[in-house]
Amino acid sequence: MRTTRLYLNQSLAVGQTIDLDERAHRHVVQVLRLRPGAELVLFNGQGGEYRASLSEAQKRHSSVTLTGFDPATTRPRLNVTLVQGISKGDRMDYSLQKATELGVSRIQPVLTQRSQTPGDPRRLENRMEHWRGVVISACEQCGRNELPELGSVMSFQEWLGSPPDHGLGLVLDPRADTGLPGLAPPEGAVSLLIGPEGGLDETEIQAARHRGFTPVRLGPRILRTETAGVAALAVIQGIWGDLR
Repeated sequence: MRTTRLYLNQSLAVGQTIDLDERAHRHVVQVLRLRPGAELVLFNGQGGEYRASLSEAQKRHSSVTLTGFDPATTRPRLNVTLVQGISKGDRMDYSLQKATELGVSRIQPVLTQRSQTPGDPRRLENRMEHWRGVVISACEQCGRNELPELGSVMSFQEWLGSPPDHGLGLVLDPRADTGLPGLAPPEGAVSLLIGPEGGLDETEIQAARHRGFTPVRLGPRILRTETAGVAALAVIQGIWGDLR
């Protein structure tokens, strides 16, 4: 039986008995229906993971006791930033989930010409909280001990004006002449720009090129935004990262 992994945003130390927060409690007690004595793994994003035992499981409260520590790192070998044009609901969730599983170090959501902009700033903040939950759940599922950084939402123009990325910048463009395997290995980090539904418009692609991003294509077919990011990240990790 697979051991349940939980992220807790707090300091952890062997020998502690700590209360689970609302999200972790709900998952352990209400969803999985675990009972005292169940083995768990906890991590806080600061490296390594802790073995733990469920010491109390009540309807509204649960606690765990930390029994050991494993310093193993899951930090990705290649530093990859996904610059993702904001897409609709489940598509954005899928993009963030799979990017986390595929080992990105940072995710930067951007509002592009074809993104649907939430009219109310509170709705945007609610989406950010939801996306953080998606990233945390993906780390719990895939075994990552370090969370990728999730940047605050930026407009495309704000992103263009932010400090330039160091390393290799890539923008997906189905009309590009070059594919990923045809590029020289990066000497540093990689940034990958993906458009939302409908892709980036021509002015955005040209602006990315002006910033130093190289247009690349993924074969002869047009991919949906949630497919394009996953496919490109898998190829990047396969030829330069830790999926080799």
